[in-house]
Amino acid sequence: MARTLVDTSAFVALVDEADASHARAVEWLATIDPGEILMAHNYVVVETAALLHRRLGPSATRDFLEDMVPQVSLLFVDERLHRAAVSAYLAAIRRRSSLVDWVSFEVMRELAVEQAFTFDRDFGRQGFETVP
Repeated sequence: MARTLVDTSAFVALVDEADASHARAVEWLATIDPGEILMAHNYVVVETAALLHRRLGPSATRDFLEDMVPQVSLLFVDERLHRAAVSAYLAAIRRRSSLVDWVSFEVMRELAVEQAFTFDRDFGRQGFETVP
């Protein structure tokens, strides 16, 4: 079964109709295989909720948390994973990738997830396939 990690940029694009990537995100999501497992980790959920609240307000944030998040397989970051991501982040601190991205990279490597639903080029730079 194929698995795809959903990044903050994809969640925001799906929710925010004014986002430049909204149409591409909605189109891609409509075409995925029914057996595809979409997954995210709790740091992505926290980051997305904060961005949506700031950009679109409480209603969009509530819709995201109540309607969209339950549709993905959610992984909770434990202390070991957090420490590994922080270490990788600090080693690459001069790059633009966020700590949340480094958590995603660690999750993807650990679980052998090769594809990310994202509009963030940093995933490609780390060797992952990105969609759309």
